[in-house]
Parts: sequence; structure tokens; C-alpha cells
Amino acid sequence: MIQVIGDLLPSALGVALSPVPIIAVILMLGTPKARATGSAFAVGWIAGLVIASTIVLVATSGASDSTSATATGVNWFQVAIGALFLLLALKQWRDRPAPGEEAEMPAWMASIDTFSVGKSLGLGALLSGVNPKNLALTAAAAASISQAGLGGTDSAIAVAVFVVIGSLTVAGPVLFYLVASDRAAGPLGSIKDFMSVHNSAIMMILLLVLGVKLLGQGLGALGG
Repeated sequence: MIQVIGDLLPSALGVALSPVPIIAVILMLGTPKARATGSAFAVGWIAGLVIASTIVLVATSGASDSTSATATGVNWFQVAIGALFLLLALKQWRDRPAPGEEAEMPAWMASIDTFSVGKSLGLGALLSGVNPKNLALTAAAAASISQAGLGGTDSAIAVAVFVVIGSLTVAGPVLFYLVASDRAAGPLGSIKDFMSVHNSAIMMILLLVLGVKLLGQGLGALGG
């Protein structure tokens, strides 16, 4: 179990440190419907991670047998995702803003104050469970759990650990706001500003580290 958690930890941190959802939830917490939309976004985010993890876990259930076609497929998947992340890291470096400029944010953020509870819920699920980067990281983490051949209870615990870590930076600000809304504005605003300014650098470093990790893990298993 400890080894599995160690294997999925980088993927969970990669999900947790995605700048766009962090900025999005903090923006929601600055709107008149902050409590409802922020909470819905966090619930959607958690649900997206749970659903995606469960689907991959079921689909790769035979990966614990290193000689099986499923295990080989998982290894090639890790190689492909690792190589893709390295290419995306290079793209982030080339497309980084000039000094003094902020990274361009998605256009939908401009209208986030008009989001309903349902739309916020759907956006949270979309960004966690359908967003290509997070989906790839979630799939990689779930595949690692399958490869370990854990029992049902231990697998559920490992998924729960992944989801909790991957949700800290989204659910954390919401809980902070719900408990102490008067004191939350300053710290959350500072986090949003930092993420906005350093969005490209954060993504580049994440993609580079995770790309090397997944590529090495996949190639090591294929060559073993």
C-alpha cells in the first residue's frame, strides 16, 4: 500500500497544482453566490476524479499480471503519456508570456460570476475528470493501483488518497471560505494572483517532472 501511494503521489500532486481550476474556484468564491457555486464546483471536482479513477481501475483490473496484455497496454500508455507531457512542457516553455505579461486564461472565466450551481458542478467535473491532462494523470494513478494487485478495500483506500490529495487545492479554499469568509479574501486573492502570473512556469515544471516519471516507469516495466 505504501509503495502504491508513493507511485500515485506525483500524479495526485500534478492534479492538485493545476492553476486553472485553482483560479476558477477562487474567482467563484468572490461572487455573490460564492457558498453555493464554490461548494458545487468542489463537489463536481471530487466526483470527476472518483468516477474517472473507478472507470480506469475497472478497465485495467488484469494489470497485476505483468505478462498479460492489459499490463503491457498500461506500460505503453505510461510511455505515451510521459512522452506527450514532455512535448507539452516544451510547448509551455516556447509559449510562455514575456516578462511582465500574464498567461492567457480561458475566456469562460470572464463570466464566472454568472454561473449557476448546476453549471459550477459540471465545470468542476469537467476540469477534473475530462480535462485531458488531469484525465491522463488520473488514468496513470489508477493504472498503478491496478498493477499492484491490491484487494478491493485497499484499492478503494488508494483511490481515496489520490482523490483527497488531488482535491486539496480546490476543496481547501472552499472549506476556508465556508469557515472564515471574512479572513479568506486576502490569502485566496494572493494565491490567485500568484497562479495567474506563474501559470506557464508551473505547468511546464509539472509536465516535465511527470513526463519523466511516467516515461521512465513505463519503459522500465517494458524492459523488465
